Amino acid sequence: MNFHTRKWIKPEDLNPNGTLFGGRLLEWIDEESALYAIIQLENPKTVTKYMSEINFRSSAKKGDIVEIGLEAVKFGTSSLTLACEVRNKMTREVIITIDTIIMVSLDENGKPKPHGKKEIEFVKDRLED
Repeated sequence: MNFHTRKWIKPEDLNPNGTLFGGRLLEWIDEESALYAIIQLENPKTVTKYMSEINFRSSAKKGDIVEIGLEAVKFGTSSLTLACEVRNKMTREVIITIDTIIMVSLDENGKPKPHGKKEIEFVKDRLED
């Protein structure tokens, strides 16, 4: 699992209990998943199709730094399946896990579009020397 994105928990991210609002965390995960899939599938018209059970394992509070980890699990014809884990950067305590996030590449009509990808590519490898 690669952890690239970090978020600093601010007052506007808190629920009435003074801990990180789950909806805000899911927003961050959805955005990060979309960015990851758009880059991998090379298609800005990539959307979230499915998220499996979301397992909240611990919480975070104001001032904590969380990091979002994603891992490509499977390439489908028009989809990319990811797994996600979010943890507290300082304590390494896992905050949430999502086993399956399916992102789908779409064509100009909003229909699934085959992407032809089979493995993770890094942008630097796509650039010509």
